[in-house]
Amino acid sequence: MIPLCVCFYATGIMLLDTLDAVLDVGGVYDSSQDRYDHHQKGFDEVFGHGFNSKLSSAGLIYKHYGREIIAKELQLDETHEDVNHVYLAVYKNFVEAIDAIDNGINQYDTDQPPKYVNNTYLSSRVGRLNLNWMDPDQSAEKENAAFQQAMIVAGSEFLESVHFHAKSWLPARSIVIDCLKSRGDIDPSGEIMLLNKFCPWKLHLFELEEELKIDPSVKYVIYQDDRSKSWRIQAVAVSPEKFESRKPLPIPWRGLQDDELSRESGIPCCVFVHMSGFIGGNQTYEGALAMARASLKF
Repeated sequence: MIPLCVCFYATGIMLLDTLDAVLDVGGVYDSSQDRYDHHQKGFDEVFGHGFNSKLSSAGLIYKHYGREIIAKELQLDETHEDVNHVYLAVYKNFVEAIDAIDNGINQYDTDQPPKYVNNTYLSSRVGRLNLNWMDPDQSAEKENAAFQQAMIVAGSEFLESVHFHAKSWLPARSIVIDCLKSRGDIDPSGEIMLLNKFCPWKLHLFELEEELKIDPSVKYVIYQDDRSKSWRIQAVAVSPEKFESRKPLPIPWRGLQDDELSRESGIPCCVFVHMSGFIGGNQTYEGALAMARASLKF
């Protein structure tokens, strides 16, 4: 455990040498001495594991201490595979953006202006805690108080991310793995997956298809709506960022409901198919599976 972590911007090298740990200043990256700066010439450290964004001091700290923190939160050994899954997921979904913003890395490879302004991310929220230039009190005491508040905001959101991935993301991943591996029992095509317990499945499906080298890819996911107790057939999107489906539900079914849809499809107990074809419903599991199977043939 680091007994003292200091981040500041104007002091002498001699003072830096007396500190237990130095973050974001000093021009040195040496984990053996707990020196974590990223501003020096020639620094090009990345997180690894397929991530290529240049690290900030936040990323450096996470790279060296993230596993330990997550292992303690999960109450598991650092070598446990669940610790590794959460360690990588928290970097991807939380820490990497901090690294990229701090190092001026654009999120998109385009020279087009954004379609809207987004100042809701962590770096923006922390930035708003800086002293107002119009405030007559610009004292070091007030600046330090603002810095303490920023540490609370960043620290609490980091732990929220860890807790989410440990208590929600990781259990969902386990469910999707089991359902993906047993998809052949649902339909011999392997293109229909039954989600036996509803959970946030979309991002996991894309990642696990790549990880497990699934071919052909899943076209439809069937799950029960907990509120209505009817069944849903959802067409899988082409990617997590796209609305377009890999194989939308058939055009002749779209916009139809109930008996009209059942007559058109030849499948009883139909409920609806959305106009875009990305989702449909049936009163029974057997009906939902029949709709998915018929859709594969269009």
